[in-house]
This record gives sequence, structure tokens and C-alpha cells, in this order.
Amino acid sequence: MSNHLYALILAGGSGTRLWPRSRASLPKQFLAITRSDLTMLQEAQARLEPLVTPERVLVATGAASVATVRDQLPNVPAANILGEPQGRGTAAAIGLAAIHLRHRDPDAVMAVVTADHLIARTELFRQTLATAAQGARDGWLVTIGIQPTYPETGYGYIEVNPSDAAKRGEAVPVARFVEKPNRARAEEFFRAGNYYWNAGMFVWTVSRILDEIAHLMPGLFEGLTAIERSLGTPAESETFEHVWPRLPNQTIDYGVMEKAERVAVVPVDLGWSDVGSWAAVYDLLPKDERANAVVGRHLSSDTQRSLIYSPRRLVATLGLDAMIVVDTDDVLLIAPRSRAQDVKLLVDRLKAEGLDEYR
Repeated sequence: MSNHLYALILAGGSGTRLWPRSRASLPKQFLAITRSDLTMLQEAQARLEPLVTPERVLVATGAASVATVRDQLPNVPAANILGEPQGRGTAAAIGLAAIHLRHRDPDAVMAVVTADHLIARTELFRQTLATAAQGARDGWLVTIGIQPTYPETGYGYIEVNPSDAAKRGEAVPVARFVEKPNRARAEEFFRAGNYYWNAGMFVWTVSRILDEIAHLMPGLFEGLTAIERSLGTPAESETFEHVWPRLPNQTIDYGVMEKAERVAVVPVDLGWSDVGSWAAVYDLLPKDERANAVVGRHLSSDTQRSLIYSPRRLVATLGLDAMIVVDTDDVLLIAPRSRAQDVKLLVDRLKAEGLDEYR
């Protein structure tokens, strides 16, 4: 049955919180952030093997990034790289991949993963996808829930019944999806033990997800059907360019998962990180004796608990504590580690002040 298993790698997004390393023209998924040999996209594809081979991998990305994806994933067929003229949310991206797969293999099981997350336990990840795929064949929409390691307020949560909380690595029914909580609720979820981080990874049959889109997002389904009818015909490109901008812009979570029946989750601790900020990069990197994480060369006698990220140039610091220093060819970022999530505010300022060459 595994020969019907395919994977969609979602490779859109701008990665603004990792500015100035991540730019609009080359966002974080196309960069080697925490290791020098593979970009995050290349890691996302490599960890699927041998469960999902390159010819069964699809990539959804912005039209402007198609050439970058082809360059970084030469073993993935060019026809499997789906370039979106503009972002229309994950529901449209997933629906587009689903109609392409249904056109190719009506019995396809589709795993949806992301290009800009890190997973330390790759063998467990593949085992989890295989478990989720069996649940999908049994008619469930399956998501992967990450065992929380602290009370995070920046993620949505997946709740299961307390009696199912001990069933690690098994598909169990979802009680409900919960929006990003405040600090008090996040601490409550963490203590309760039956809430998992929503990492945006899913497994389902293409027939089931398209049925749900038809039922819950009829406007999206109508547009997808028009695109599907044109696949393999001379009108394919023209139809896609005409229909795509008119599709609703919505996430798959809100559009489908929060409303659908027969939704399951496989709870697991994958060593997962969304690498969502420079503080997260600091957490992922090895530290020196003063708890500094250094990429490049750093000279200091009394800097501690800081991230120094400068692949090309020596950075010399005095007396820094819990700071971020990121040096690129044309921008130097200096900020407290505690303000790492606010880097995107600087990107907003660049846009407002017309400094697009630095975005």
C-alpha cells in the first residue's frame, strides 16, 4: 500500500522573523540556517526518504521560487513543483496538490509537511507518517501533534480526551483544535498533558480531503475543479492563471480541520522546531562555555548567553548578555534575545519606508 503514499512539501512563506538572513527573495526554507550542508527544504525532502521517494514528492511554492526549488531538489521532477502566482493560504495550496495527485493516482494517500521546520528524530518521523497513513486509509483526516516541551503561546494546540493522552505514537480522535492561547492557558495546557502543538503536518487520502473541501469550502472546490478539468489540456496554464487569484485565501486548519468529522492526531515527540525566530536558532545551536551560540568567528572575553551569527566576518563584542547579533553582507541586526519575535516589526518598517532592497 505504501506505493500510493505521496508527500506535499509546503515551501511558501517569507520567514520575516529570521531577517536579515531570510529575505523576501530567498526566505528561510531555502537557506542552511543551523547546518552548513543542507538547506531546510533539502532537509525536508531528505527526511522523507526512503518512505517517500523523490518522484512522489510535490512542492508548493511561490512562482518566483520555482527555479530555486528545482535547483535545490534536482531529483524531484520539475512537473511536481507547483508554483503559485500569489499566496492563497494552505487550503488552496493543499487542494491544488490534491487535484494533481487525483489526476495521477486516484488512490493516493497524501502527507503534508513543511519546508521550514526542523525534526531531529527522522526515523520516528517516518514511522509516524506510516502510522498516520494507515489511519488515512481507514477514512480519517490525520494530523501530527507535537508533545509540548514548554507552555508556548505562539502555536495552536490540539486537544485529545484525557484517556487517550497516554497513547503516544497511535492515531487517536481529536477532541478539538484550540487557537494560540495566552500565557495562563498555555501553562494550563502544558500541565494537563492532553494538549499537543499543532505543527501543520497532515496525512489523508486525496479523495477524503477533496470531499471535505467540497463540503466545507465550496468556493475553493469550484475553482479547483475548474483547474482539474484543464490538467493535461492546452488550456491548463491559462485556466490556472485565471482561476488561482480568485480562490479564497484561507488556512486548511480554519477552512477544514476545525470543522470536519473523523479527525485524528498522532501525538509524538519528534525533536521538532519551527525555527520561528533567532531565539529558536540560539536554542538549536551548540553553546560554548559562556552559553554563547556562534556561527562564524567571535572575539570576546565577557559576552554570555548570546547568539553571534556572522558566517563571513569576525564579530568582536564586549559585555553583551542574552543578545542577538546577526551580520550579513548589507545589514547588521542587534537585538535582545527576548525581542526576537519582534524582528518582523523591522521588516514592516523597511516596507513602510520604501527600503525594499533590504527586505
